[in-house]
Amino acid sequence: QVQLVESGGGLVQPGGSLRLSCAASGSIASIYTLAWYRQAPGKQREFVAVITCSGGRTYYADSVKGRFTISRDNAKNTMYLQRNSISYEDKAVYYCNGEIHDASGSRGEYWGQGTQVAVSS
Repeated sequence: QVQLVESGGGLVQPGGSLRLSCAASGSIASIYTLAWYRQAPGKQREFVAVITCSGGRTYYADSVKGRFTISRDNAKNTMYLQRNSISYEDKAVYYCNGEIHDASGSRGEYWGQGTQVAVSS
């Protein structure tokens, strides 16, 4: 069984910075991509950023380009999202998403439980 667990959420002031982490564990053979999504109150879940675990290619939503940086540590099966210049619009629950091959060879899409980020002065 594969699990994704986010951490690092909390309260941050506008203009501040925060780093989120997502750790993958369980019967993992390989990880194809890891991504961040977020869902603000009353809105649909939206894509934030994705990184391929082979090659490290990254893609960002226009709303976070230049402010957020996604990275990964393949040895730890962990992904990070460094968030700078945080604004009120960044307040949301942030979810980790992964396309992962498990030990049986099956490829599936997995989600974490989410981590809350609040923005307040």
